[in-house]
Amino acid sequence: MVKLRLRRAGKKKHPIYKIVAADMRSPRDGRFIEAVGQYDPNVNPIFLTVKEERVLYWLRNGAQPTDTVRSLLQRKGVWLRWSLIRRGVDDAKMQSIVERWQMQQTERPQREADRKSRRSQRKKKAAEKPAEAAPAAVAAPAEQPAA
Repeated sequence: MVKLRLRRAGKKKHPIYKIVAADMRSPRDGRFIEAVGQYDPNVNPIFLTVKEERVLYWLRNGAQPTDTVRSLLQRKGVWLRWSLIRRGVDDAKMQSIVERWQMQQTERPQREADRKSRRSQRKKKAAEKPAEAAPAAVAAPAEQPAA
């Protein structure tokens, strides 16, 4: 059985991974059938290249990706294309769905920045509310014994 998995390369403490199609019985860094991509987690944003046609070829022939490789393929959009192929979606509709997904991915950094700013504003408001509520809480017990 063929697996799509990562093969470690690079220097000590600075790994670079190749995405390979390999027999599942071969060791991690051992013999492989074909290299179909490369992944470098040491740079920000990560460096990821994938030969989409070859990955789809191996998936059509029954190759099973590891969880990490699956998440990398999802990040590149290859897994979306594969799921549409499995469902039998025609090429024109598949192309429009993939284009829409790619547009959403280009907008993602802006959405994340907006979400972070909203979160920080909520934290500021939450920090201000206890400071305002504290004097009222101190005043309230003083009134209770007098009543």
